[in-house]
Amino acid sequence: MEIFGINLTKKKANQKAVVASVVPPSLEDGSALVSAANYYGLSVDLDGGIKNENDLIRKYREISQYPDCDSAIEDIVNEAIVTSDTGQTVDIVLDDTKVSDGIKKKIRDEFDNVLSLLKFNDRGHDIFRTWYIDGRIYYNIMLDENNKKSGITELRIIEPQKIRRVKVVKSSRSPKGVELTSIQEEYYLYNDKGLTTQTTQGVRMSLDSVAYCHSGILDGNTNMVMGYLHKAIKPTNQLKMIEDALVIYRVSRAPERRVFYIDVGNLPKLKAEQYVQDIMNKFRNKLVYDAVTGEVKTDKKNLSMMEDFWMPRREGGKGTEITTLDGAQNLGQIEDINYFQNKLFQALNVPISRLRPDTGFSLGRSSEITRDEIKFGKFINRLRNKFSNVFNEILRIQLVAKGIIREDEWDEFANSIRYDFNQDNHFQEMKDTEILQNRLQTLQLLDPYVGKYFSVEWVQKTVLMQSEKDIKEIAAQIKKEPAPVDQEQDSGQVTQDTTPQTEQ
Repeated sequence: MEIFGINLTKKKANQKAVVASVVPPSLEDGSALVSAANYYGLSVDLDGGIKNENDLIRKYREISQYPDCDSAIEDIVNEAIVTSDTGQTVDIVLDDTKVSDGIKKKIRDEFDNVLSLLKFNDRGHDIFRTWYIDGRIYYNIMLDENNKKSGITELRIIEPQKIRRVKVVKSSRSPKGVELTSIQEEYYLYNDKGLTTQTTQGVRMSLDSVAYCHSGILDGNTNMVMGYLHKAIKPTNQLKMIEDALVIYRVSRAPERRVFYIDVGNLPKLKAEQYVQDIMNKFRNKLVYDAVTGEVKTDKKNLSMMEDFWMPRREGGKGTEITTLDGAQNLGQIEDINYFQNKLFQALNVPISRLRPDTGFSLGRSSEITRDEIKFGKFINRLRNKFSNVFNEILRIQLVAKGIIREDEWDEFANSIRYDFNQDNHFQEMKDTEILQNRLQTLQLLDPYVGKYFSVEWVQKTVLMQSEKDIKEIAAQIKKEPAPVDQEQDSGQVTQDTTPQTEQ
């Protein structure tokens, strides 16, 4: 309502109050700060090649195409996203969520709809790989303006180089002269031609229209969002340089080169050099190596890696002679290549044994699993937990749009939502088997005390680690199955029947 030129609006129930603070707002979400007068760009320069986030993303995509780096990435993505013939790739877990069973069922149904919109069962591998390489992923959430109750109609992935999250801040001074900063507005800025520190114009998109998930790795100096491949940039470049140098050395030193001593008699210096040049052009076979394509060809414009030597010899010498120079003898030494390759694998947190073709694969007890495998399993779990923010953002919009929950209700139980990804790790299977055996042994020890000191529900949740969903499913299955025959009762009945016969 507008009165005397003043616009009066009603404050929303879940709208947060604007609070000023001496501490600048956190940029852990990768936002850029914008004020009324200035634009604070984020930049970093690594070897003079990276100036902003767009260059950083292009660098990540470039090194991801390198064979060794691609092999490590595929191993990570295959471990994180496991497709299954039966069931979904990922399920939602609501055991710790304090809502009614009816709401839980609706949330599970809407989560299935979200997976269907993402086509996650088919494209989950590609989506996770894109997020892992770029270090961020954006989705445009599209709702039907005429019927928002129908929920999300489409999800479109957004190129990360064309969108940026922006926080509009306002600075003021307190009565004591202390400078205070407060957030006035947050939105996403989209430009189809790309965003840089010089280009800050674009279309504003509300926070609820975009689902955004980043790696969570921030540069402490520039507050730029770094990808998981950031620490692999230098090892990858070093490995490529060493491999090219090795190829050049092998091509130039491997063959035995010839030395031609040409008899020039008493010819003057200029005519002697011309005579040697004519003989050389007539007989020599020049091979060159192209460091860009890795091809060996006869192109005189490139650097020559292998050629013969032509030496003039004056009259009175031995005359024309052809000798050979021995080739290199240490061409089998590639310790430097292995060193930088191991360094690259360590930068990507992948166990070296997984990427070595000469390393055998063995299954053993959990106590025999290497430390690298344990660290790799924890790393995969961290990746999954971070990637799950994509589901949270989209699911929140879906539930609020359909009126299943309110915005403030989502904030209350969002942290209790968990996601269960399929497992395809043989080491994990062995570990789970041993854990189950230990639980059953503990259950046998506690069995005489169940009903006296411990309840059945406590044993199921604490010892067997069963969730509410598992307890209900197992109880329903037990009801359907025929009751087991009590062997002790049968043996007692037989003893009772045979005793009188013995007395008789």
